[in-house]
Amino acid sequence: MEITTALIEEKLIQLIELLPESQQKEYLNQLSHIAANSPLQQIGYAIAMSDFLQKFLSRPLNPTNTTNQEFQFTQWLKSPPTFADCDNYSQHLAIILNDVIDEDGLYRNLRYFRYQEMAKLSFCQSLNLATVEQIFIQLSELAEALIIGARDWLYPKACEEMGTPLDDNGYPQQLYILGMGKLGGKELNFSSDIDLIFTYPQAGETSGGRRAVDNQKFFTRLGQRLINALDQFTAEGFVYRTDMRLRPFGDNGALALSFSALEQYYQDQGRDWERYAMIKARVLGLKENDPQALILQKLLRPFVYRRYIDFSAIQALREMKNKIAREVRRRGLINNIKLGAGGIREIEFIVQVFQLIRGGRENALQQHSLLNILPELSRLSLITAEQERALRAAYIFLRRVENLLQAIDDQQTQVLPDNQLDRSRLILGCKQYSYFDEYQNITMHSEPFANWEGFYHTLQQHQKNVRDVFNGLIGEEKEDNNESEQWAGFLDADQTEILQILTENGVEQAHQAELAEKLQLFNLSLARRAIGHRGREVLTRLMPTLLNLIFLQTDYNTLLPRILNIIDKIAGRTTYLELLQENPPALTQLIELCSHSPMIAEQLARHPILLDELLNAQALRNPLPLNEYSAELTRYLLRLPPDDEELFIDGLRQFKQMMLLKVAAADILGVLPVMKVSDHLTYLAEAIIGAVVNFAWEQVSRRFGVPEALLDKPDEKGFLVVGYGKLGGLELGYKSDLDLVFLYQPLPGFTAGGKKSIDNNQFYLRLAQKIVSIFSLNTSAGVLYEVDMRLRPSGDAGLLGCSFQAFENYQLNEAWTWETQALVRARSVYGEAHLQHQFTEIRQRVLMTPRDINKLTQDVIEMRQKMYEHLSHSSKDQFNLKTDRGGITDIEFIAQYLMLAHAPKNPLLTRWSDNVRIFDSMVEQNIILQDEGEALKNAYTAMRNKIHQLNLLGHPPIVEENQFVSERQFIYQCWQRWLENSV
Repeated sequence: MEITTALIEEKLIQLIELLPESQQKEYLNQLSHIAANSPLQQIGYAIAMSDFLQKFLSRPLNPTNTTNQEFQFTQWLKSPPTFADCDNYSQHLAIILNDVIDEDGLYRNLRYFRYQEMAKLSFCQSLNLATVEQIFIQLSELAEALIIGARDWLYPKACEEMGTPLDDNGYPQQLYILGMGKLGGKELNFSSDIDLIFTYPQAGETSGGRRAVDNQKFFTRLGQRLINALDQFTAEGFVYRTDMRLRPFGDNGALALSFSALEQYYQDQGRDWERYAMIKARVLGLKENDPQALILQKLLRPFVYRRYIDFSAIQALREMKNKIAREVRRRGLINNIKLGAGGIREIEFIVQVFQLIRGGRENALQQHSLLNILPELSRLSLITAEQERALRAAYIFLRRVENLLQAIDDQQTQVLPDNQLDRSRLILGCKQYSYFDEYQNITMHSEPFANWEGFYHTLQQHQKNVRDVFNGLIGEEKEDNNESEQWAGFLDADQTEILQILTENGVEQAHQAELAEKLQLFNLSLARRAIGHRGREVLTRLMPTLLNLIFLQTDYNTLLPRILNIIDKIAGRTTYLELLQENPPALTQLIELCSHSPMIAEQLARHPILLDELLNAQALRNPLPLNEYSAELTRYLLRLPPDDEELFIDGLRQFKQMMLLKVAAADILGVLPVMKVSDHLTYLAEAIIGAVVNFAWEQVSRRFGVPEALLDKPDEKGFLVVGYGKLGGLELGYKSDLDLVFLYQPLPGFTAGGKKSIDNNQFYLRLAQKIVSIFSLNTSAGVLYEVDMRLRPSGDAGLLGCSFQAFENYQLNEAWTWETQALVRARSVYGEAHLQHQFTEIRQRVLMTPRDINKLTQDVIEMRQKMYEHLSHSSKDQFNLKTDRGGITDIEFIAQYLMLAHAPKNPLLTRWSDNVRIFDSMVEQNIILQDEGEALKNAYTAMRNKIHQLNLLGHPPIVEENQFVSERQFIYQCWQRWLENSV
């Protein structure tokens, strides 16, 4: 279907039939000879371009009047809007909201006002009554007016309820709103989300309310109400999808921060991507000479704009570019004019990288609008005049296409349509738009094209122009690719030819037949699969290079099947083949990692998404700082749609796999010693635990609300996660599961704020169940962690969570000795600081409880014997590092025994939960000699290191009998002396 006279008439008839019968005949008669530029002709064309506009014109002029109903269409027939009508939003909205008496009225009027003004802009856009730039500026002005109008209506109501927030001098404070992204740059799309950050000048408290509340609580509640006013879906729809995830710490951060807290965050923890985001940050509703707004702008500027020429931004941009490319691959984005090659995002990156590099020295670059900055880049000779014109033309064209797409039905999309009607709308809309040429100081008009092919050719040319500039400025040179001519034509070779090539490569004759068979089976497998022409071409170029690299390795016999398995798994996903073919360093990295670890090779084959991580060899050799895992996970999850549980859980698994790959790579390359490997794996697990608990809390509280006592404490959950075993001892391995116990603060009463109210104890049990189910769910990305809850009070017979009081009572009065042993290696891994302190005190009291030494010794010996009988099954010529005599378990039991035996008289012994520092404490408190402590630590770390190595090789923790002989003898002697000889 195309936009024809017949289609326009059909759509007009649908509107005319809404009119009173007395008017219908008059307008139906006009359809056969519509006057040029008449209201009927203009409306007809505009509704043919936009279903959204047609829906609006079908609405009543006054939704509250059920009699003598008049429609928007009637009003527009009398006087169609002009672009001059698309202005003064704040004043018009203020008049409307002045008569609103409750929040229902606020919601209704905000939505109606937005709908009405968007319809006018759609009309002006379709009829080319304004330039592309004017349209997105007015879209931004409209959004700003609605946000500030809602804030200013809600603020006095909040003051009536909670009092007025004051600063140190007793002056009232306002909520300041930073508009981010396209809103901040006054470049908003027709159907954009809005990204906001809330802040306020000073800490303090309110005055004049029923009781004083601190300013953060006041502004948090005000912010929540503002978000609801904008984002909540009602019968009238919504105003804007509102995203607050760009604030410090994302979803985990406070909804509103004081200026000083905001400044401190960006000084101490601000990341490169936050610098990019903050370029566009603009104070909304800015009043002239507002001193607080000036302070806010001043404190943010040093974070974004460095005083020196900051070339580090180029590398940061490359990394962000790679992340976007991975996102495009993950989501299978095709014909996306924003994220695709040469799209809107690349133009934004080009401009923003120069702002970050030189903005500290060139004040002209400290602006929000991309189109204002482009000529400055040319003036400073950072890009050529020709590049500036190409980028400007491409940006205007792509933004025109984006707005036309979104105005069709008020839907957020950047993907080209595949139906004829919407394509026809784009062709017509892009035939006749105008834009302002900065150099010639005149309004320019677009080049016409006759059909979709012409449109698409023009689009591709613009994207190519952008890509050329992008690659020229920040692209990386490819390394020379010296392929082995011997492997050319490999995909078409038969087994005889492959044998000949293997001989020429110096492969031992004993391995030739086996390897030739593997290569031939690989070829036959590819031949049976539909990998497409493009995939075949990439494989033809990739395989000679890859095989040449493999047969340069001494371990080619074991390496070849690992690599072939990976290629076989990704053969149908050309983007990953291209990733390897176009990035020689990534290919080299793949060979190195797979050569050292079949575990990594198997992970890469099962989850090809991990191949993206090979692009950054530096990151593989430099794992994240330990305190960055939580923040990095937060940033990673920000890319996912909110409230999509399946994507969230998949995202957690993918993040874990990526981080495991980086840790394993650093381990293989000798960057991390064994203690640091465990630290990284432990901090990774803690970050994931935190994300899971927060997500589970959101899911459960959405249904049941939260305990009523926590309604005024949005940052508290009254819930603690305790890690036992290797998690508690900061000693996780690559394949470790998580031993968890859940504790909660007992709160009387029921939940509030959800669809259904339940007892608070029941709420925490639901929360615990949800957490366990998230960890255990098996998705396409695998299981997150195996979770073991058997160390909770009463084990499998007990509830999934229990109160602190019940936990302490159980530990003191009912726990078996082995449960108290387990408590030695327990520590809190998630929860509020006061709850963590409470658990630490309980643990200390339990461990310091005086006990019968003879009974303790006997219980520990008997438990160790049971474990040995049930778990140790290695043959006589082998040694199981974990379960056999003289192994890891014996060392752990020695540490636990010594603590339980001596802690009642030595409280300092209870400080640590990891074995190494426990032995250090034993030495410091003269429980054992220094030589003994060092020997125990050395044996323990040596065995753990060996287990890590075996994990990477995919082997069980078993070595030959002649290994660790002296260590085992020493451990056995310690066991005999400290336990068995004392019975």
